[in-house]
Amino acid sequence: MPLSQAPDSLHSLSAKLSRRHWMALAATTASASLLPVGARAQGGAQAAIKIVVPFAPGAGTDAVGRLMAQKLGEILGRHVVVENRTGASGAIGAQYVAQSAPDGNTLLLVAAPFTTVPAALPQAGYDPLAQFTPVGMIASGPLLWAVNKELPVGNLKELIALAKRQPGKLNYGSAGAGGINHLVLEQLKMKSGIFITHIPYRGIAPATLDMVSGQIEIITGTIPALAPYVRDGRIKALAVTSAGRSAALPEVPGMSESGLKGFNVLNYFGLVAPRGTPPELVLQLNAAIAKAVALPEVKERFAKDAIEAAVGTPAQLGSFLERDYQDWKAVVAAQQLKIDS
Repeated sequence: MPLSQAPDSLHSLSAKLSRRHWMALAATTASASLLPVGARAQGGAQAAIKIVVPFAPGAGTDAVGRLMAQKLGEILGRHVVVENRTGASGAIGAQYVAQSAPDGNTLLLVAAPFTTVPAALPQAGYDPLAQFTPVGMIASGPLLWAVNKELPVGNLKELIALAKRQPGKLNYGSAGAGGINHLVLEQLKMKSGIFITHIPYRGIAPATLDMVSGQIEIITGTIPALAPYVRDGRIKALAVTSAGRSAALPEVPGMSESGLKGFNVLNYFGLVAPRGTPPELVLQLNAAIAKAVALPEVKERFAKDAIEAAVGTPAQLGSFLERDYQDWKAVVAAQQLKIDS
C-alpha cells in the first residue's frame, strides 16, 4: 500500500503537527540567521549550500529544486545553488549525496524515484533509509490516469472491466522500469487482478506522444503535463492516483470514487542530507523549508504544478520514506518483478 495509506498521509501532515511543534518551528525559524548552516570554506566564508537534483534541467523536479534554492537562500541569507547530477533514474545523484560530507552543505532533492528505484532495482547503489538524514517534506501531488481518446472507456472502472475481458491486450507506457509510472501500474494490477502490458520508454514525453497517436492505450503522468491534452480532447482523463480528487483537476475522480479504496499514490518532493548531518543543522534547514513553502508566491507556483505544500518534521519525513520504500518493495515482491536495468 504505497505512499499515504497510513494515518500520516502527505495531505494531512500539516494538520497533524502539534501546536508545540509549530511553536518550536517558529522559534527555530526566527533564529535561523543566527545559526551557522554547514561548514565554512577556507578563508572563513561560508560555503554555498548545494541542492543536488538527480534529474535533467527543465524537468518538474528541477523546477521545484530551483524554486526552493532561491527561497531557502533568501531565508537563510546564504548562497544556495542547484547542481544537476543525472542518470540511472536518479540513482547517480543519490549516490553522490550519500557519499558527501555531512556538513549541511549538500542536500538531495528527492521525489518518488528516490524510493521506487531502490525498491525495484537492487543494483540502484544506494539505501534510501540507511544512507540519508531526512530534512523535510516540501510538496506532493497525484498522477493522472489517461487513455487514448478512441479507447471505449470513460472511467477507471470501465478500463479495469475492459482489461479483464482482454487480458494483456492493452498497452501501458511508463517513463522507465522501476519508476513511479511503472509501479503505480503494478499496484493497479495487484489491486484489481488485471493484466496490462507494460512498455518502458525513455521518459514520459515519448510515451505520451505514442498514446496520443494510438500506438499505446494508457499512461500515467503529472497533471500539468497531461492536462493540455485532456482539455483539447486528444486524450481522456480517467482518474487521479490519489484517494481523493485534486484541486488542479477537480472534475476528475480519485481512486476511492473509482472503486479502489486504500489506493493512494502521490508523487512527493523533499530534501534529505547525508547520514550523520548534525541535528541542529537539520532543524534549521527544516524550519527554513517550512517558512519557504508558506510563502504566497511558492503556494501559487505549486498550484500551477498541481502539487500542494506538505511540511512536517524530519522524523515525519523519515517515517514516510520508510513506509513508502517498504510498501513499494512489497508491490515488487507481490508482482514478482525482475528488473535488470
